[in-house]
Amino acid sequence: MQTPKWTGQCPSCQKWNTLEESLDTSTKDDKPDRRKASGDLIHGQGVVLPIDKIELVEQWRIPVPDGELHRVLGGGLVPGGLTLLGGEPGIGKSTLLLQLALRLTNLTTLYISGEESQQQIRLRAERLGALHSSCLLLCETETTAIFQAITQLQPQLILVDSIQTLFQREMDSAPGTVAQIRQVAGEFMQYAKQYQVPVILVGHVTKDGSLAGPKVLEHLVDTVLQFEGDRHQAYRLLRSLKNRYGATHELGIYQMERDGLREVLNPSDLLMSRHWQNRSGIAIGSTREGNRSLMVEVQALVSPANYGGAQRNTTGFEQRRLQMLLAVLQKRCRLPLAQQDVFLNLAGGLETSDTALDFAVCAALVSSYLDLPLSNRVCFMAEIGLGGELRPVAGLDARLAEARKLGFDKVVVSSHQGLESGMESSIHTTSGRKSKGLRVIPLDYISDWTATLRSTQSPPPDTSSKP
Repeated sequence: MQTPKWTGQCPSCQKWNTLEESLDTSTKDDKPDRRKASGDLIHGQGVVLPIDKIELVEQWRIPVPDGELHRVLGGGLVPGGLTLLGGEPGIGKSTLLLQLALRLTNLTTLYISGEESQQQIRLRAERLGALHSSCLLLCETETTAIFQAITQLQPQLILVDSIQTLFQREMDSAPGTVAQIRQVAGEFMQYAKQYQVPVILVGHVTKDGSLAGPKVLEHLVDTVLQFEGDRHQAYRLLRSLKNRYGATHELGIYQMERDGLREVLNPSDLLMSRHWQNRSGIAIGSTREGNRSLMVEVQALVSPANYGGAQRNTTGFEQRRLQMLLAVLQKRCRLPLAQQDVFLNLAGGLETSDTALDFAVCAALVSSYLDLPLSNRVCFMAEIGLGGELRPVAGLDARLAEARKLGFDKVVVSSHQGLESGMESSIHTTSGRKSKGLRVIPLDYISDWTATLRSTQSPPPDTSSKP
């Protein structure tokens, strides 16, 4: 008779004080090494060295043929790196990974799928591109069988779709539970670090958009990528939320087509249009995602509130930021917007928190309220303070270079930007002087611009009856 704790009476023979304590070592060798499986790999075999005595090894990367993914990863795949890719259902995570596997013809890639059959993946592969024998496919959910296949095949890249479907047989919990996700992720991390093989894991998300499973999963991996976008629209955004080998908050833009995901080489053309001449409520602003500057079309609609309280609806822009800008326009520019319904939208489905869009948002709001169209060859780049002052923005050189490339004529910025020292000598700050077709106009306050715009407004027609 065996029992895990001390008992006064034996449950089998009903006798008292007959149980003896002993250490059970019969199944010790059969249990998995939880320390190794949890990813607690101690590099350097426990040797303690002063930090200035540690030799640096040059880090090399595996080039990725996908330019957007290559930049978001920080320059390619790192051998031994563990990457987690999350996103909404149907957004294109499996398409992105399979497309990557088909393009890496010089690497032996193992695509592990726990959600689809081999026939389903073969049909998608034929639609995405040319097939080749270097892309290996394994449809399995049990980790013991998976690692046996990995040991036999020795792949150079491992893609797992998805980690929530895998399980370890020795554990009693179901696939997708906290214990199983932590255990399976630890085993893949152990293999990646030991054999210097890059591994990409696909992760599910919850209702609120966060990655499903324990938070330790995000701490365990080296890189966390988020695949965003509306699955009913064509555009997809790939963001880097965490990257131990490169910069974070990089952005990659794709367009979903019938034959797969296509890289968007000039995203500013998708986020703005030039066909809205003589339309009020539209302004062009600039935002930065990582090292990339994007020109964004800001659309606003301001109309009298006829159904109770005024509405404030935004898409892609922070609503509290919009309310602050409305208060600044009402206080500093004398615009009665308290009883106006305001609808704001960033074209192209982009979501950003860059404060450099403040001026463009205010310009679109004022244009819609006054019903005065703005030129589609003018761009606004400034943050708005509570006093109505125009504040400098970061990375103005890259923003101006993007505006110049797209053929803008004028750029309105803050006069406190430090233009003479921070800009190229070919760009002049004096109003009225041109350089390479781009005219930079510095201003101090948002009220200065609104006053100039109001002066161009034609007076309303006189409808009074004449004697």
